Amino acid sequence: MEGETKLLLGNEAIARGAIEAGVDVATSYPGTPSTEILETVIKVAEKYGIYVEWSVNEKVALEVAFGASILGLRALTSMKHVGLNVAADTFMSLGYSGVNGGLVIVSADDPGCHSSQNEQDNRLYGLLSYVPVYEPSDQQEAKDLTKDLFTISERFKTGVLLRVTTRLSHTRGPVKLGSIIRRNRTVEFPREWRWTLLPVNARKLKKKVLHRLKELSEFHESFDYNRIKLDGDEDLGVVTSGTSYLYVLDALELLGVEDQVALLKLTSVYPIPINLVKKFVNTVGRLLIIEEVEPFLELQIKNIAPEGVEVLGKELVPRSGELNVDVVINVISKALGIKPKLITLPSKVRIKELKSKIPSRPPTLCPGCPHRALFYSLKIALREMKLNNRAVVSGDIGCYTLGYFPPYKLIDTTICMGASIGLANGLSHFLDGLVIAVIGDSTFFHAGMSALANAVYNKASFLLIILDNFTTAMTGFQPHPGTGYTATLSKTKRILIEKVLEGLGISFIEVVNPYNIKRTVNVIKKGINHVLEKREIAAIVSRRPCVIYELRRRGIKRLSRAMFQVNPEKCTLCLICTSEFACPAIILEHGRVYIDPKLCTGCGVCVQVCPLGAIKPEAGQ
Repeated sequence: MEGETKLLLGNEAIARGAIEAGVDVATSYPGTPSTEILETVIKVAEKYGIYVEWSVNEKVALEVAFGASILGLRALTSMKHVGLNVAADTFMSLGYSGVNGGLVIVSADDPGCHSSQNEQDNRLYGLLSYVPVYEPSDQQEAKDLTKDLFTISERFKTGVLLRVTTRLSHTRGPVKLGSIIRRNRTVEFPREWRWTLLPVNARKLKKKVLHRLKELSEFHESFDYNRIKLDGDEDLGVVTSGTSYLYVLDALELLGVEDQVALLKLTSVYPIPINLVKKFVNTVGRLLIIEEVEPFLELQIKNIAPEGVEVLGKELVPRSGELNVDVVINVISKALGIKPKLITLPSKVRIKELKSKIPSRPPTLCPGCPHRALFYSLKIALREMKLNNRAVVSGDIGCYTLGYFPPYKLIDTTICMGASIGLANGLSHFLDGLVIAVIGDSTFFHAGMSALANAVYNKASFLLIILDNFTTAMTGFQPHPGTGYTATLSKTKRILIEKVLEGLGISFIEVVNPYNIKRTVNVIKKGINHVLEKREIAAIVSRRPCVIYELRRRGIKRLSRAMFQVNPEKCTLCLICTSEFACPAIILEHGRVYIDPKLCTGCGVCVQVCPLGAIKPEAGQ
């Protein structure tokens, strides 16, 4: 309700800002830390007439939103930082063509690699594409800024990049809600030459883009979200942006040096307001730029700072990992030549002491996860065929990446979405041995199909295993084309993966239930023989719903009524169940193996794993 204050995640605040702005279209591909943005919009999509979709990948998500913008509609698309790599082709082009209706592109970056394969700084995409970049510092600003960016986008006819980080996306803060507007939407396709990026048009657009950047820089001179604290007698000036600004505020207060340091907080980080920065630089003796990951502001400011002004940045500020108050305290202390007065987090000694008291919790697949059964079967098949050391397993992005860890140790590569099949293309042409590509169902639709078409066309030979668990499990069970449901859970055409494989010309296609260990092992062996003998692709679809998703969907605690137990008289402590199958519900304690009923999901696969038949349903079941 308007005027009410709510405690919102940064992602929820961004969604609320878009809703208040009257967004018409919202698209995304799920990826931590961005997922909750679209999930929040979905909750009110029907009420406010917003079209929402989980797109097959980020490029398509951006193109759907861009298409809506061309028609004059307001559109939001959100993705994690590496998702913008997938969308980059379209992103670069719309930097030239510009937009019509407001288009806000959210990049949720991940300093510290909390859930990502890298910590790239997507502010740099602004420089590449000539798209303006903005960074909010807290949840309230994230909401307000998102709302205003639609207007800015329409005023300058440009897409805008809203860059946030995990720390803002996944923490909560108070947000005062504004009114929600519903605009009178008129849809019309404007036949303009700028939508067709032929060289003759692109050359003209480049000149327009450079002029637009100049106008944006001038607009940012009085941009409300930029803040300056300058008394005029400070020797040190700090320039910062995003959540780093909050760390700086805390650090200055804890050090007690607020009156000794001038402060410029930039929200419009590209193009920067040149005159505002010059005014700030000319007033202080030295400059310290505090920002996470890359020296994005630093490079721009060094370009305009007058000679003689010392500009400090990444020689003091770490270039990898997240910043925090402690790090910033140390950075400012070094710049001022003082000793830190306060360390807010536990010392390294104390942290080590605490860690020693906490049980080790290595990453593991959930109890009953069908991927565990598949990996176990794959390991058995390779062992029985004496291919353990001759097989290279190319992995992908998803829960199944955990196949890298003991006891499976099966995943040899994990690069990016769809790269399991792409790498298998290259490996199989030159490697003397067996290549196996493992990919999930959502990832297959995202970036696997084109790589597989390439493999078939160019006569690659490898075993392809597609783990179909009926959902996008790792990011919270979002639907995809193989589920038969849209983002709003309305029924739609379900695209069967085996039909796609058939259409791509693959002759060996088998679908297995990974809970059936014996059949799965036999099919894997059969597929391997096909690859080695025919020198072509063999495909196996391992199909079983994600166990957590299935339990939630059915509103139950267990897949089966049976409770399983270990018969101590038959158990010889071979420990295959704990060391090779490694289900977290099977525990070795005080010299005996038992099944924890609180963790067991009732899949019953362990019954097949035990070579001595020591695991059975409890008596009477």
